[in-house]
Amino acid sequence: MGRTANENRSPVKTFSLITLLALSLVCSPMGWCAAHPGKVYRIGYLSLPPVAETPSGTRAAFLGAMEKLGYVHGKNLIIEYRSGEGNVELLPEAIADLVEQKPAVIFAPSTPAALAAKQATRTIPIVMFASDPVANGIVASLAKPGGNITGVSGVQIKLNAKRLEILKEAVPRASRVAVLWSRAHPSHAQDLMAIGSRAKELGLALEPFDVTRIGDLQAAFARMSVNRPDAILVMFDYRTVRFRELIAEFAIRNRLPTIFGSRGSVDAGGLMSYGPNLSEIFARAATFVDRILNGADPSTLPVEQPTRFELVINRRTARTLGLRIPEPLLLRASVLIE
Repeated sequence: MGRTANENRSPVKTFSLITLLALSLVCSPMGWCAAHPGKVYRIGYLSLPPVAETPSGTRAAFLGAMEKLGYVHGKNLIIEYRSGEGNVELLPEAIADLVEQKPAVIFAPSTPAALAAKQATRTIPIVMFASDPVANGIVASLAKPGGNITGVSGVQIKLNAKRLEILKEAVPRASRVAVLWSRAHPSHAQDLMAIGSRAKELGLALEPFDVTRIGDLQAAFARMSVNRPDAILVMFDYRTVRFRELIAEFAIRNRLPTIFGSRGSVDAGGLMSYGPNLSEIFARAATFVDRILNGADPSTLPVEQPTRFELVINRRTARTLGLRIPEPLLLRASVLIE
């Protein structure tokens, strides 16, 4: 089970607080930002992974936030789900079918889904969550997205230096760190170069492994098995997220500490993660959907960025690795998985 800790010590405002403030500013006393009684709303939801009958944690956060805004799925809200079934190549077909349903808004909660949605329609408003929407060409800028797309950016660039620091604190003896990245990600190569100087300051040598495809990942595992690093840093990307179970299993089998970009990888057996809270991001995305349903122009809604980052530590994995996490690091953790 996860245990939340130190929530009140964080000086950074959470999305939930920002949501309340934003709604108080933009919603009139007549309830401008809320579902209108008697009206039925139809939205699209384009998912890269399969859409399970039981909502994932992030989808549940989105649905919960929509319900708080007055939209109840099956009552006054119809959600048309379409999925790439985990295959990026299937997204164009999925979004084409979704566009034919003529939803009022499409929610595209991943970089590949947002890119596919942008290619499919220039008229239906799109609320996206993407790791780096400017670098990926999804929006012109965060302040002035333009076009029919807005939403929340989960930009990860510059966070990898912080992850290196956390990894070094957790494993002081570490001197060689394998970095799993993707050549297909628009920011990874730049960020890989940027963290080089921080690695030197920490006394770490970086060994990058491009894991864009499953064959690349298998080759990386083979090389690491022969020339074992001291730890693994995994750069955030939908490809590395897709491989998270494989990476976590390999790391545990070879007694290698890991740090990822999102909590899901720690739930899958990774040692640590540092990054934005994805459930909060999905909940925030619901307020964009609400504002657009009530007449807002997506081209004028600035793309928002996360304001709070969480450190998640899997103590069960630490025990399996025979690793004692320093107490100061445990005290700073937002979530401890026992």
